[in-house]
Amino acid sequence: PDNVYSHTAGVNSVSFSPDGTRIVTSSRDSTVRLWDAATGQPVGEPLRGHTEGVNSVSFSPDGTRIVTGSRDMTVRLWDAATGQP
Repeated sequence: PDNVYSHTAGVNSVSFSPDGTRIVTSSRDSTVRLWDAATGQPVGEPLRGHTEGVNSVSFSPDGTRIVTGSRDMTVRLWDAATGQP
């Protein structure tokens, strides 16, 4: 797919889901986004909760959770299906 621009600041981290169907990105804009790996299109709304840039992001080994680490000195766990903390 073509380049996709949806964060409003630089992207700090990118990770594929264990099954390869989704991509998760974290950004200096304090958000996390899920993407469809086949189409490059965003899936749902950005995950919000951090108050500063999100430095790292990763799926859990089973793909059901997302973990993020931020400059706001917090680590957050998210439900990968719903985007809820």
